[in-house]
Amino acid sequence: MIPEGILAPGGEEVLKPQGGRATVAETTTRFRTSTLRIWKAAHTVFSLDAWEGVPWAVWQTDSARDAEVLSEFAGRLCYQSWSNPSGRSNEQYLRNILAQEHFSVVEHAGFTVVLLGVSRSCTHELVRHRHFSFSQLSQRFYNEEDAAVVVPPLFRDDPEALQVLEEVYATTQRAYRRLVELAQRKLSALHDRRMRRKRAREAARCVLPNMTETHIVVTGNHRSWREFFEKRGSLHADAEIREVAVRIFTEVAQPLAPHLYQDFQVITHELPTGERIQTLERRRLDLED
Repeated sequence: MIPEGILAPGGEEVLKPQGGRATVAETTTRFRTSTLRIWKAAHTVFSLDAWEGVPWAVWQTDSARDAEVLSEFAGRLCYQSWSNPSGRSNEQYLRNILAQEHFSVVEHAGFTVVLLGVSRSCTHELVRHRHFSFSQLSQRFYNEEDAAVVVPPLFRDDPEALQVLEEVYATTQRAYRRLVELAQRKLSALHDRRMRRKRAREAARCVLPNMTETHIVVTGNHRSWREFFEKRGSLHADAEIREVAVRIFTEVAQPLAPHLYQDFQVITHELPTGERIQTLERRRLDLED
């Protein structure tokens, strides 16, 4: 557990000073931690309204979930299998698609999430998934002098490690503020106030630690999300991004389109260290006749 604190604006936790409550002034200078929060912002909608005089006029599906309907539609279009003589359900049809690894049909649908309470070190790994689209908090524009931090999972219940992180936070925040002041002084001849501010912050951010919190919007199709879950949900992945993967899977992807993720499952591991860690594992599906 992270040491007892109070919630600051935005949901971050502010450590209480010994023997009293945190004041408004202290909430801008004390060690602040932020926890992961996830929202689904958008998803693909199946809106086809042409049903007369077209090859798919006879097609019916038993799913009402847009991504599953669109994926089945795309697959059946490839083979013109609209009449469904075998009577397969949407789940059975997509199971066979996944077993064949005919993943192109699941690229047509996707979703967007908003992530708060993730660290810069986490997003450095996240943005390597190049089939996603990203919009991230700008450290050149945004003032990071009171930024919250994200504690690595390994250290969340370690008071000694948390003390080290608090010392690093205090040092880097002082350095950041001082460097902004020095940069503003060096740039005082520039009349463009916005340019001065951005150049000062872009230079001063060099001292900010990887644990600095950031906000990011991520959009991807279901094939890209499946690859992300398989790679970053692994026991061997970075601990923070693994938590992100498991949370997005359980809170967004699986509820949105369970038939597209029927080959994934959440597994809980108990390590010799006493840790209980959740991972995502993909199992191979058998082909149907």
